[in-house]
Formats: sequence, C-alpha cells, structure tokens
Amino acid sequence: MTTVAVTDATFDAEVKNSDIPVVVDFWAEWCGPCKQIGPALEELSTELEGKVKIAKVDVDSNPNTAAAMGVRGIPALFIFKNGEIVSNRAGAAPKAALQSWIEGEL
Repeated sequence: MTTVAVTDATFDAEVKNSDIPVVVDFWAEWCGPCKQIGPALEELSTELEGKVKIAKVDVDSNPNTAAAMGVRGIPALFIFKNGEIVSNRAGAAPKAALQSWIEGEL
C-alpha cells in the first residue's frame, strides 16, 4: 500500500472514520525535511500494510485541516486511532525512529 493523499474534503472519511490507525503527515512540496521523511513513510506504508494507513496532507492545498489541527510547523505527524489523536510529533526523523514511534502506538 502506498500513502494516501488526503484533502480538507476527505479528511474525516479517510482519517477520523478509518477502521485502522492512521498516521497523518502534514507536509508541503517546498519543505526539505518533509521530502527527507517522504520515502521512509512510503516504505512504512507498505511494511505496515493492514496495520496502519499513512495519509499525507499538503498544507498549501489544504490549509483548513492543518489550521484545525493547530499545525504551525512541518513536517507534523499525528497518529489517529478510532478517530482521536493518540500521539503527535514534529520534525524529520530517521525511518527507524518513525517506525518505532508508529508501532508503539498500534
């Protein structure tokens, strides 16, 4: 499974109403650290398929969701479980650290 592009319009359906946990990555095309973690998140979406969905929200195209979540800097990552935020972190991190963080919340 690859990451899922989520918009302001599809956020509730893809994230809050998901039957599995969802990692939401708030990012932008111009963001260097966002591009650094992008490949790791793609790999993790395949490795953890069926256990977690990884969604990406482009903050430039979807400012309403980012504002509602209080995102002030990117990359900003949130884990949702049963429609609720269970964890969040900001900034880039190596794949191993991201995997450990995600698996610790499953």
